[in-house]
Amino acid sequence: MCSKTFNIKNDLIRHKRLHSVERPYYCDVCSKAFTQKSVLIRHKYLHSGERPYCCDVCSKTFSEKSRLISHKRFHSGERPYCCDVCSKAFTQKSVLIRHKRLHSGERPQCCNVRCKAFFDKSDMIKHQHMHSGERSYCCDVCSKT
Repeated sequence: MCSKTFNIKNDLIRHKRLHSVERPYYCDVCSKAFTQKSVLIRHKYLHSGERPYCCDVCSKTFSEKSRLISHKRFHSGERPYCCDVCSKAFTQKSVLIRHKRLHSGERPQCCNVRCKAFFDKSDMIKHQHMHSGERSYCCDVCSKT
């Protein structure tokens, strides 16, 4: 367990679920389980197609409020996440974290077939398709994958 502390008991209970297998909230459509009710609610938007958050500039809709907030930064030009090494700024914290790996050389994602490491999970997954022979995309003209 970690040494994180909380002022509110329910916050501690919710946090402890991250360290355990306890996932008391189930999706009634696909049976996927979640540690928090709010995450289950957000997940259900995938099944319903509901996109309750709307951009007041371009009317694009989103299923998650955080995605709308991030999207609005494209309109405003706001880039609140800044690299302390090169001063490059980003609209999303996750993009800054991935960018900082270029400076540090950190490659936290590792292929379990070959000893090859990657900056992010999506690159590793693309690489692993090579080992499995899986080809997800097919040309509708010539059927080449």
